[in-house]
Amino acid sequence: MNLIAILVATLAAGIGSVWLAAALMRLGLPVGAAQEAVHTGPSNLLSLAAGALLATAFMHLLPEAFESPAGAKALFSTLLVGLVFFFLLDKAELWHHGHEHHRNSGGGADEHEHSGHVHDHAHRTLRSGGWAVLTGDSVHAFGDGILIASAFVADARLGLVAALAVLAHEVPHHIGDLAVLRLASRNRRAALVKVSLAGAVTPLGGLTGWWLVDRLHEYLPFFLVVASSSFIYVALADLIPQLQRRLSARETGAQIGWLLVGIALVTLVSAFAHIH
Repeated sequence: MNLIAILVATLAAGIGSVWLAAALMRLGLPVGAAQEAVHTGPSNLLSLAAGALLATAFMHLLPEAFESPAGAKALFSTLLVGLVFFFLLDKAELWHHGHEHHRNSGGGADEHEHSGHVHDHAHRTLRSGGWAVLTGDSVHAFGDGILIASAFVADARLGLVAALAVLAHEVPHHIGDLAVLRLASRNRRAALVKVSLAGAVTPLGGLTGWWLVDRLHEYLPFFLVVASSSFIYVALADLIPQLQRRLSARETGAQIGWLLVGIALVTLVSAFAHIH
């Protein structure tokens, strides 16, 4: 039964986030006309995703891990190692993208490298037809599946909350993926199919995570801490920096409001799952 719940949740988070992103775009949600802006997504969705990720990590996954017999020092050390690992992984990806662009352009790469990860993502996708970024998305989706499965093995309520956090995080990113792929091919249906296939890798990660965690149950608290470090890093290093712009008081209030909505959604889902 737990495996079925994992597969359903990972399918909803993986493919559901792609279809939700496509639906929002079809409704005319602005994603930016310039290549440099297409992958940022609407700031309200980024705020909601950041709130959901932080709430999941600090209000659910970490408390569950620290209720285990594992020592606090070991768990905090795992959290630190996880944050550093995701930082190094991000740096390696940025270096690879910049190196690839430099090799393709034959010069003048510095200007583009310093324009940020978003521009590199869009530029690389347009050159490669989208397959490079789809490969990266597939690997990321596989990791999301493992994180969701780890949460489900600990508690079904945690699994639902983790799936919601992944869904909230992936929607703005998939909006960017779909926008960039449409620029590359002008074919909406093909773009949707490609990104959906990448999202479909999430259940495979869920199946792998269920098999792995179920056999290493004594290490479950450490899996939960690693999941928390992933959520915290994505929120603080990826999403929130995109929101740190000079805005009007009204726009700033909207960002804060949507951040609180993300936290509230995670809390409500947790409470609903607890009742049922």
